[in-house]
Amino acid sequence: MAAAGKWSLGACQLGDGGSQRAVRSSAARPQFVEGSIVRVLMENFLTYDTCEVRPGPNLNMIVGANGTGKSSIVCAICLGLAGKPSFIGRADKVGLFVKQGCLKGVVEVELAKTPDNIIITREIQVVNNTSTWFINRKPTTLKTVEEQIAALNIQVDNLCQFLPQDRVGEFAKLSKIELLEATEKSVGPPEMYQFHCELKNFREKERELENLFRDKTNSLEKMRQRVERYKQDVERYHERKRHLDLIEMLERKRPWVEYENVRQQHEEVKQSRDQAKEELKNLKEMQFPVKKKIQETEEYFKNLDMKIRDKAAEIKDISQKCKQKQDALEMKDKQIEEIHQALRMKKDEEMDRQVKIHNTQKMIEEWKNELSTMAVSADLQPQTDAVNNELKKLQEERANIDSDISDLTAEKMNQKREEKRITDRLGQLNNIMNMKEENLKGKFRDTHSALMWLRNNKDKFKKKVCEPMMLEINMKDNRHAKYVENHISSNDMRAFVFESQEDMEKFLVEMRDHQKLRVNAVCAPAESCAESLPSRPIEELHRYGFFSYLRELFDAPHPVMSYLCSQYHVHDVPVGTEKTRNMIERVIQETKLRQIYTAEEKYIVKVSAYTNLTFSTNTSLREAQFLTSSVDTDERRQLENEQRDINNTLKSLDMHLTTLFERQKHLEHRDNELRQQKKELLERGNRRRQLESKIGVKYDSLRQLEEDAISLEDEYQQANVKIKEINTQKARLVTELMHHIKNCISLNILKADLVLQSTTVAAEKNRLESECNEGSVQLRAAEQRFCELDERKRLLTENCKELLKKAQQVCKLSPDQRLPKEFQTAFQALPTTLEEIDAFLNEEKTRASCFTGLNASVVEEYNKQIEEIQQLTEYLEEKKKELDNYKQNISQVKERWLNPLKKLIEQINGKFSNFFSSMQCVGEVDLHVENEGMDPMNERRVFEMVVKTACKESTSQYFFITPKLLQNLTYNDKMTVLFVYNGPFMLEANKWNLKSFCRRRRRLGRMDEQ
Repeated sequence: MAAAGKWSLGACQLGDGGSQRAVRSSAARPQFVEGSIVRVLMENFLTYDTCEVRPGPNLNMIVGANGTGKSSIVCAICLGLAGKPSFIGRADKVGLFVKQGCLKGVVEVELAKTPDNIIITREIQVVNNTSTWFINRKPTTLKTVEEQIAALNIQVDNLCQFLPQDRVGEFAKLSKIELLEATEKSVGPPEMYQFHCELKNFREKERELENLFRDKTNSLEKMRQRVERYKQDVERYHERKRHLDLIEMLERKRPWVEYENVRQQHEEVKQSRDQAKEELKNLKEMQFPVKKKIQETEEYFKNLDMKIRDKAAEIKDISQKCKQKQDALEMKDKQIEEIHQALRMKKDEEMDRQVKIHNTQKMIEEWKNELSTMAVSADLQPQTDAVNNELKKLQEERANIDSDISDLTAEKMNQKREEKRITDRLGQLNNIMNMKEENLKGKFRDTHSALMWLRNNKDKFKKKVCEPMMLEINMKDNRHAKYVENHISSNDMRAFVFESQEDMEKFLVEMRDHQKLRVNAVCAPAESCAESLPSRPIEELHRYGFFSYLRELFDAPHPVMSYLCSQYHVHDVPVGTEKTRNMIERVIQETKLRQIYTAEEKYIVKVSAYTNLTFSTNTSLREAQFLTSSVDTDERRQLENEQRDINNTLKSLDMHLTTLFERQKHLEHRDNELRQQKKELLERGNRRRQLESKIGVKYDSLRQLEEDAISLEDEYQQANVKIKEINTQKARLVTELMHHIKNCISLNILKADLVLQSTTVAAEKNRLESECNEGSVQLRAAEQRFCELDERKRLLTENCKELLKKAQQVCKLSPDQRLPKEFQTAFQALPTTLEEIDAFLNEEKTRASCFTGLNASVVEEYNKQIEEIQQLTEYLEEKKKELDNYKQNISQVKERWLNPLKKLIEQINGKFSNFFSSMQCVGEVDLHVENEGMDPMNERRVFEMVVKTACKESTSQYFFITPKLLQNLTYNDKMTVLFVYNGPFMLEANKWNLKSFCRRRRRLGRMDEQ
């Protein structure tokens, strides 16, 4: 790996990942060329914890076995100098170069520069895969770092300057042009590559102009050929246009001829209409006397009709008055009937009064007899006091029972509310189970069908059968579901768990053979493993960040837990946190655990049976799918127990309430009996007083009835007086009614006379109208003929206007503009009748149709092509001038680029030939040879050539990396050799002693000589 005059590698401090030692000359160290690497520092980078490398200014040789960390130094140099991971060819993300288990890595490169060195620091973050840059310990941007490195002509993306091991094949595949450009950028002056790029751009534009000029020239020739073809078509188009112009003139004259013909018809119809109008006027004058007489007759008839209506109105008015008198007579008859009815009611009321007096006297007599027979009542107060005392005791007992019932009812309501709360909570837990079942149905339909069958056929199995594990496992914390699901396989998550092998076989035969369902089933071990103890208490693992074993994160039925402990060792797999991940290497080494869970990863640790080395693999945890909805079994069990206790309490309360209700009913019955006894005692004491009071009341009622006596004779006399007065009023009404009837008869006679006169006038009117109708027929015929002629005249007028408008439009004239003289002159040379015009028009159209496939676009295209030919000719002249200018520029730039390039190639060719001649071979720069490897002789020669070239004064800093070296090679005092060690038998840094190794080597050398 060579840099453009700058790099070397020297002694370094030890890192945790390997050991490095440099062999140096004791001579004075020469100065670094500007841009050389003075120091490389790595922290938490690939295999190194901390390592600092200080290369020399010339040849730096890194030696070490494969896998010891040589390439890590190369990666640090590339990434520290703003290189991308793709330049190295090992990884695509910079975060992958940080040592495993660390969150941040640091690479620091110190470059030689006058007056002060530049220190470039790159901090690599693993979390978001980003880098932070510093120059001389101050924050900066990637762009600034790239500018500083480019100013020192350091190109880590140039394979001729920086060639990592993983990109040797890519370097071998470079084309001649790519190799030339890389060489120019690596060893040539900066302006050489710029001239090369400028020359390529000029040449590219020259090719584009040449292609454009050639294409446009071909297009110009084709356009000229097309114009020649268009010329004949244009001549034919003009001939066709002459015919079309004649057709257009014929079509313009034709509407004028049509207009003239219609105008003549209009004049003839107008004369006929005027004659019909005169005849219509004469007939109307003959009809006028008859219509006047009919009008007079109609007026007389209307007068008679008005008189008839007046008489009818008077008759109606008198009839109305007769009706009113008749109604008044009926009202008087009704008043007489009401008087008779009132008299009958007085008689009935008097008879009722007599009956009531008789009944009241009889009732008073009976009560007096009862009162005389009733002895003086005995002293009933002791009996009444005894009943009152017993009633008081009963009321106190009933009050106590009511209080007890109220308390028990309140307690029952509280228990009912608590039962409803528990039932609702159990319903919520059941809904969670239903959600888990729906999840099972959506992902494993066959397993769900088997579950439905199992629930209906559990009686067919001898021992307990557990439903699929994803339904039986309940997480204590849903956040931990991902650990369980990543630990247990998907097939076992949907597997049924049996305690009996026979039951499992019967189930699988039914499901797989009979119902054709794809289901899984497992059998719990015969000896239970559910209570197996872990290999160590979890408290011993707390210092590593572990907080629990997998078994403690969930609940499951005993067979399921036994199977999981047996097959998956859930009792002995710990779960850790982010702290565990940060110290994972220490955890693996110290705990000897085989399976480990951190916050987001799963680690599996294996020990090789041959080398006894420990290997670990880690995978990211996938999100939980089945166990995110869990039921707290302890809560559910507690709720079910509480529900049973509440049910028992409710039964006890119901029994107690039933007893209290029966006692309450018995007390109510006894209370009613005592109250009835008390009522009877009180009634016996109050009966005499009641009878005396009732007799007094009846005597008062009897006196009132005797005072209310009615005189029937007086009532008869008053009724007769009223009836006599009403009869007098009736006689007066009858006289008035007779007078109205006579007036009505006389009015009807007058009305009949008027009706006869009206009939005579109507007959005369009909006769006159008949005579008038005969004249009206002739009048209507004349009117119809006039209307028809008038309508025809109107139509012809409109037709004339339309034809005139059409003719004017055809000639493109305004409505008030007359036909121009040029049209009149042209029309005189054309036929004058429509038939002749149509014949001539058809003939010209036929001639014009012979010129097919021609239109105005032919002439337009012809003119357009002529114009484009002229424009294209001018454009080609401009492009020819531009092409000549580019050729002149290319010659100038080519001379500035080619002469220094030839000198550079001569120097490279000379050195290349010398290198090959030193290996007793012949070679040239342009010779491409592929070598898979070298024999020891050539390898020695190449090494000597590299040492000789790289250890000259003011040469480039050079890094040479190899896993091995031949013995007795030629070395130079200016070169630096760096040894990289790594492995289980590597000495610690404090035990390394260079002097001891040198003494031992000299002693072994003397023993070999002896």
